[in-house]
Amino acid sequence: MLNNTKYSLSGKSLILNIIVIALNLLGLSFLVMGYHPSFEESSLIFKVLGYGIMIATLVAAFLLEGWLLFAYVARVLVGGLFIVSGLIKANDPKGFAYKLEEYFEDGALAYRIKEWFNWETFSLEFFIEHALLLSVLICIFEIVLGALVLLGAKMRASSWLMLVMMLFFTFLTWHTKECDPHTTFTDVDTYAIDSSAAMAKIPQAQENENITILEQNADFVTIREVKKPQCVDDCGCFGDAMKGSIGRSLTPAESFWKDIVLLYLVVIIFISRRRITNNNGRENIVMITLGLVFISFFSYIFTWSFPILFGLASLLLALWIRRTGGRILGNDWGMILMLTIICSIFVTYVLMYLPLRDYRPYHVGSNLIERMSDGREGQYENLMVYTHNTTGQDTLLTDLNESTKAIWGDTENWKFSKRETITIVPQILHSIQQFEPSISVEGLTTVEKEFAPIAEILENNQAQYIDVIDKNTGDRYPMSLQDFYLPDIDTSIYAIGDTILRLDESLTDINLKDFILAQEQILLIFSRDLSKGNFSRISRLKEINENAKEHNIPVIMISTASKEDVIAFREETGLIVPTVQNDEIEIKAITRSNPTLMVLKKGVVNGKFPFRSTPSWEWLIKNSIKVD
Repeated sequence: MLNNTKYSLSGKSLILNIIVIALNLLGLSFLVMGYHPSFEESSLIFKVLGYGIMIATLVAAFLLEGWLLFAYVARVLVGGLFIVSGLIKANDPKGFAYKLEEYFEDGALAYRIKEWFNWETFSLEFFIEHALLLSVLICIFEIVLGALVLLGAKMRASSWLMLVMMLFFTFLTWHTKECDPHTTFTDVDTYAIDSSAAMAKIPQAQENENITILEQNADFVTIREVKKPQCVDDCGCFGDAMKGSIGRSLTPAESFWKDIVLLYLVVIIFISRRRITNNNGRENIVMITLGLVFISFFSYIFTWSFPILFGLASLLLALWIRRTGGRILGNDWGMILMLTIICSIFVTYVLMYLPLRDYRPYHVGSNLIERMSDGREGQYENLMVYTHNTTGQDTLLTDLNESTKAIWGDTENWKFSKRETITIVPQILHSIQQFEPSISVEGLTTVEKEFAPIAEILENNQAQYIDVIDKNTGDRYPMSLQDFYLPDIDTSIYAIGDTILRLDESLTDINLKDFILAQEQILLIFSRDLSKGNFSRISRLKEINENAKEHNIPVIMISTASKEDVIAFREETGLIVPTVQNDEIEIKAITRSNPTLMVLKKGVVNGKFPFRSTPSWEWLIKNSIKVD
C-alpha cells in the first residue's frame, strides 16, 4: 500500500489519529463559521477556537504520524465533492458555459490582470466563442479527477492537477467576492473602423472624457476607455442545483470559503502524494463506500439520487477495465479512458436533449405564477454615524429627534461621519422576473393582428382622432380628440377633416404574459435565435400547430427575432405562428434547446420537449393535452 514501509495508515495510534483528524475538521468548521456573517457576534471566539484547534491537531498528526490517514480522509471528501460538482455542471454544460462567458468579459476576470499588471490590452474575450467546449472539458476533467483520487490512481499527477485547479478556482471565487462594482479600470481595445462598436465610440470620444482615441487609420481604431467592472454575483460552482433545491446559491463569500476548505484538503493530499498508491481490494471497498456516502449527502441536498448511481457505476466500470483490459487497458490509463467515455456519453446526451434534472424555475411541474411571486422584500435600517471630535468614538443614530439631539445638535463635540444601511431581513428575488412575452405595435404582422388576444387588445385600444389635413401637400396629421383645440389650428394652412377611429398612439407594446398564464392549455415554441435553431422536426411543429388551431388551443412562438427575421422564417419553413419577443437571457433560462416546445396548463409546465424529442400530435393528445 505504501511506497515507504516506515509509514503505516494507522500511524502510531489509529484511535488517536482518528480523534485528531476529527478535531481538525471541527476546528476547520469553527474557522469557517468565524468568517461567516451569520456568526458575526461570536466571530472572534470561533476564529480563536478554529485556528487553535487546527494548529494543535496538525502538530499532533505530525507527531502521531497520522498524515497518511488524514490524506485518505481528505481523498474521500475531495473525491466525492469533485464528482458531485463536476456532475452537476455536466448535467447543464450550456448553463455553465454561460457562466464562463460572464467571466471572460473584459470587465470581469480580465480586469484583475489589467489592474495588477497595468496590462491594458489584456483580454479573455477570445474564449467566449469556446465557452461551451471549455465547459464540457472542465466538467469531464473534474469528475475523472475526483474518481482517480478515490481510487488512488496516478496520485502524483492527480494531486498536482488538483492543487493547480484549486488555486485557480480559489482565485476565481476570491475575485468574485472582492469585486467592487463602483471601482474603475482602464481598457484598451482595437476595433475594425466599420464595426458598430467603432462607429458608436468614435463620436463619443469627442464628449466623453472616459473614452480616448489612441490611434486611428483607414482600417482600425484603438480606443482607451475607463470602465466599471462586471461583477459576477454567482460563481456557478453547483450550477442552478443549489438555487433550485434549497432556494439560493452560495454567496461569493461562501463560495470562496468552500474553495479554501477544498484547497486545505488538497494540500493534505499533496503532502502525502508520494506514499499513496492504487487501492488494494479492501481499500477500494472502504474508499468507494465512504465516497458514495459523502456523495449521498449532496444528493440529499440537491434532491437527486442520480449522482449516487453515476458515482457507483463509473467507479466500478473503471475498476473493471483495469482488471480485464489486458496489457493495453488494464492500468490507470485504461481507467482514465473508461471514466472519460462515461462522462462524455452523459454530457453528449444532455447537450442533445435537455438536462437530466432541471433545477431552473421552468422545469416540468413548475407553477410559473407562483415562481413569479415567491420572493421576499428586504428590510433595511438606515443609520447615521456621528464621531466625537476628541475621542474619535463612533455613535450610531437611527433618528434625528429630541432624544438624540444631545449628539447631532452638539456640533462642537460631534460631527456627522457617514451613513450606513444594515440588513434586517435580506431580500430574496422572485425566481422568475423577466418572463414578459410581448411585441411592439410596429412589429406586428398580419399573423399577430389576426391572433385573437392581440386583435382584442387592438380593438379595445381604439381612440377618436380629428383628421387634420395640410392644404398645400395633402399630408394628414391625425390629432387626438382630447388634444384637439380648434383655436390652436391655423385654418389658413390646415383643413379640418372627419373624426376617425384609429389605434391609440399611446399603445406601443402588447404584453401576452397574463393571457398565456391564464389559458387552460397553451403550446409555446421557444427559439432564442431562429437563424441558428435546429428545425429538423419542423414538420411535427407544423402538424401540431395545424391540429391545435382546429381544437382552439393557442400556439405562440417566443423568440428574440425581429419582424423581418420572423417573416423570412415563415417564408422558409411554412410554420405560421404568432410570434412575440422575450429577453434572451430569460429564454436561455427557460430552455437549453433551440427550439423547444412547452405545454403550459394554467401557468403550470406540463411538458417540455427539445427539438430532438418533438412529439407527434397523437402523442401529445394521449399524454399531455386534452381535446374534445
